[in-house]
Amino acid sequence: MKPAIVIAMSAALALGATAACGSDGGGSSGNTKAHGPIKIWYSNNAQEVAWGKQAVAAWNAAHPKEKVSAQEIPAGKSSEEVIGAAITAGSEPCLIYNTSPASVPTFEKQGGLVALDSFKDGASYVEARTGSKADQYKSPDGKYYQLPWKSNPVMIFYNKKLFQKAGLSTTNPPLSTYSQFLATAQKLVSSHAAKYAIYPAPSSEFFQSWFDFYPAYAAASGGKQLVENGKATFDSPAGKAVAGFWRQLYAQNLAGKETYNGDSFADGVAAMATVGPWAISVYKGKVDWGVVPVPTAQGTSGDSVPTFSDAKNVAMYASCKNRATAWDFMKFSTSKAQDGKLLDMTGQMPLRQNLPQAYPAYFAANPAYKTFAAEAGHVVEVPNVPNSIDAWQAFRDAWTKSVIFGKEDPNQALSQAASKINQLVSQS
Repeated sequence: MKPAIVIAMSAALALGATAACGSDGGGSSGNTKAHGPIKIWYSNNAQEVAWGKQAVAAWNAAHPKEKVSAQEIPAGKSSEEVIGAAITAGSEPCLIYNTSPASVPTFEKQGGLVALDSFKDGASYVEARTGSKADQYKSPDGKYYQLPWKSNPVMIFYNKKLFQKAGLSTTNPPLSTYSQFLATAQKLVSSHAAKYAIYPAPSSEFFQSWFDFYPAYAAASGGKQLVENGKATFDSPAGKAVAGFWRQLYAQNLAGKETYNGDSFADGVAAMATVGPWAISVYKGKVDWGVVPVPTAQGTSGDSVPTFSDAKNVAMYASCKNRATAWDFMKFSTSKAQDGKLLDMTGQMPLRQNLPQAYPAYFAANPAYKTFAAEAGHVVEVPNVPNSIDAWQAFRDAWTKSVIFGKEDPNQALSQAASKINQLVSQS
């Protein structure tokens, strides 16, 4: 389940523009040593806009000759379509603080991204800030075309009021294993506490699998990505177990199959939701919630279960001329101080290693976020592979047909999707 107002903020929609093939690893219109004014875009999420405005104001006060001009990303069918069209026109800003990791391969193929490795401290800065998780954000050529910025580790929120109504524990609900989760889901629905136990979007957009299949697969597989070493990984016992689990939820009408116009969790239509820490402020005063890791066949507990990152990153774009300033501002805006402001103003988790230790005062004052901070160290990203969007769409098509609507055997559908994805990612 992903509320409509947040889909626009944190999930990528279908890409439109395609353009010149081949990335030049940095473009020809900029100089890595050039300083001067730059432009940036950030998302239209109100909290992120407020964060961006204060970051720009702080920078401009200290750098009057290197002014940063900022605006929300222009309106369009999707931010990715807007960015792709801007790359084609050569009108994109230096930095965009709304870059979906799934879109990076497409933008790179357009020649629209600057390799951060072109700066002397580029790779070392990324790796020092993010730690070992930075490897997930490398492109196939071994370079970084994105700076891992912030994540929203996906977990299971549950409505305590509805669980109590169903006679279930509100402090330690039986949701750890697939069998427990299914039994709990059945009790929620049979008791009429809620119409559905859980209600992820059943629609066919490629990114919807990030909020049903992918968190569960990350947990079940011990942290595998959809594709590793050029091959799909999910045609496996772990992938089949996840598909079988979700198929039972849909077959027993414990999960909704129709598009819901609104927020099914906030409205009490569903007793659970797969969401990240952004939801804490959204549901404040609306839902008395608890949170647990996504389930696995054998059971999960604690806050170190691998899950989907739901990240948005920062990238430098090829039309940027004053790249030295852009790089300096990128580092300033992802410094420990600015990451702390981002955390405080948005509740989203900076992709910074040892996050709980970096901001002990914040998490002491905001204990609801502690679990997500710990989970942020165990996130799994979408794979950085050629034809990334097409690969996810191939998976989603197979998932909706077999798992959600039961028109095909899930194991067969996964196998066919894996073969198609192997072909897609082998293409340069």
